[in-house]
Amino acid sequence: MSQPARDTETLLRDSLERLAERAPDGHEVRNALARARQSRRRRPRLALAAVAAAVVVATIGVSLVVTWPSRVPPAAGEAVLGYSPGWLPDGFTEQYRSAGPGTTPQVRRWFAGPSRIELSAFSTKDPEWSATALRIAAVRDQVLVHGRVAMLTGSTTSAVLTWSPDETHVLRAEVDAVPSAKVVAQRIAEDVADSEPIPVRGEARFGPLPAGLRETATTVSGMSAADGTTTLEAGPVRVTVGATSPGLGGSVPVTVRGVPGAAVADLVTVRLASGRWLTASGKVPRGELVAVAAAVVLDPAPDYAWLGS
Repeated sequence: MSQPARDTETLLRDSLERLAERAPDGHEVRNALARARQSRRRRPRLALAAVAAAVVVATIGVSLVVTWPSRVPPAAGEAVLGYSPGWLPDGFTEQYRSAGPGTTPQVRRWFAGPSRIELSAFSTKDPEWSATALRIAAVRDQVLVHGRVAMLTGSTTSAVLTWSPDETHVLRAEVDAVPSAKVVAQRIAEDVADSEPIPVRGEARFGPLPAGLRETATTVSGMSAADGTTTLEAGPVRVTVGATSPGLGGSVPVTVRGVPGAAVADLVTVRLASGRWLTASGKVPRGELVAVAAAVVLDPAPDYAWLGS
């Protein structure tokens, strides 16, 4: 076994031992840990699985560890969401979805007044999240989510729970300005499911992009369908389509999509025939912003129905 693998197993075993020490009826758990230590050289993976199962039984009284189904591959380049919560506190409505190709994080947000719940999914192919299992195993603020060791931090009103449902993703449930935040975060995590991909489709998508630009994310946000906004990102360039006019003080005329528009600093904007505004911004040459805005493909029937529900 390689040194990194041994280090990972040692951290996981130590973290499980800490959970076992805090668990009720810990004798069985410690016995399982002892047996695992005796046989780790011969069957390390099997021993670790036995320990995890013992901890699940001791801590929550459930012997069944949920198996997470395989993810459905998204269409090439399509922004999708792959995880859904099965439970949320009453009164929260979804007002934000964001995703993109490759390792772009998947983010969903629900609000109830000043209170916020966020569910994010990250790829372990992203270097920032590739060693999350090791970080979780090394901390003391641990809980179990479907039999997997997870990290839970925060206070009575704000909490963040981070866990890996499989070898390729890291999930994070963040709860802010919510009473009993840690309890709520764990309840949400326990009911998160690997769902059929949910496309993030607003009222616009990129057309052909200038050389050097690559689509990175699509975001749909709003309190309701009436004020829905679509945001597209391609490296340093951002395009928004929505009902709100950007600030135009000090702007100069510019032709965008064949009609009069306006430009100011690192931004160009035009009012569409629908009455909504298309704005492209970013620290690139103005001609590049005009080209990006001209190539944007508009959808007259965007998927805004879920906003505020």
